[in-house]
Amino acid sequence: MTDATQGLTDASLMLLVRPRQLLLLARLDAHRHLGRAAEAMNISQPAATKLLQQLEESLGERLFERLARGMEPTPYGEILIRYARRVLSDFGTAREEMLALRSGLSGALRVGSVPGAVPELLAPALVEYHRRHPQVAVSIVVETSDVMQAQLEQGDVDLVLGRLTDGHDEAKYASVPLLGESQVVVVRAAHPVFERTATVTLAEMAGWSWVLQPPGSPQRGRFEAAMREAGIQARLDIIETASPIAITALLENSDMAAVMPASQADHYARLGVLRTVPVELPVRVPPICLITREDRALSPAAAQFRRQLLGGGT
Repeated sequence: MTDATQGLTDASLMLLVRPRQLLLLARLDAHRHLGRAAEAMNISQPAATKLLQQLEESLGERLFERLARGMEPTPYGEILIRYARRVLSDFGTAREEMLALRSGLSGALRVGSVPGAVPELLAPALVEYHRRHPQVAVSIVVETSDVMQAQLEQGDVDLVLGRLTDGHDEAKYASVPLLGESQVVVVRAAHPVFERTATVTLAEMAGWSWVLQPPGSPQRGRFEAAMREAGIQARLDIIETASPIAITALLENSDMAAVMPASQADHYARLGVLRTVPVELPVRVPPICLITREDRALSPAAAQFRRQLLGGGT
């Protein structure tokens, strides 16, 4: 950039960039010929030349090399072309969403969620969303984070309430933390442990039977790591499942224990089904995030739900 443009803030520099110039960049990238790009924009070639010259002067960089049979973007031009395409894509998405809202939002919303996000995040948000947009068909899949992320990768869900797991390229995803909370141990409401006055220890709980999420889930890995760090090497008696219904049913019908987020435990406690064991559990999992694909535009229905989760209105 020139000395004059280097002193400008991003906001000041953006005021010098016109939407028609960004559109011209996209057309030039597609046609690599100024005349054909001008024709695609329904303007004259001299007008297109002037638009490009003004943009290059504003930014202080040469964006295209003029060749005998066309034009090629410079490295600076390639950067700005990517920006221009994002702006045009985002504008198109916004226009689609506005048209959808004007005619009454419809379509489908497919949400993937970890169990811990359901009581405090997903359920209240979906109830309000359905009230505002009753024509949208909503489907919910509840699984562990690794399974949900694989479904997001395959396009089986629009967005996920969960955690990014190892083995996935984080650059492909947009992740916004929404809920961070402690993990607790839960058992049935009439469990014999509540008849005692002594404090329960991790060593004692190592002899219990457990219902835990499958290997690969953040909660399972951190729970087993916490037991090892406490010096507990005993092999745990475990039934594995990610199903909240299966977990609850097994706990109700036995003296088994499970680990779950505090908000989920509070939900079952209000129903009189489960109780939290008074023990400090040194298990810290990453916050639950709203996860979407960076390279895949959301449908109007999914984009609206994302805005609602982030507090962005109706």
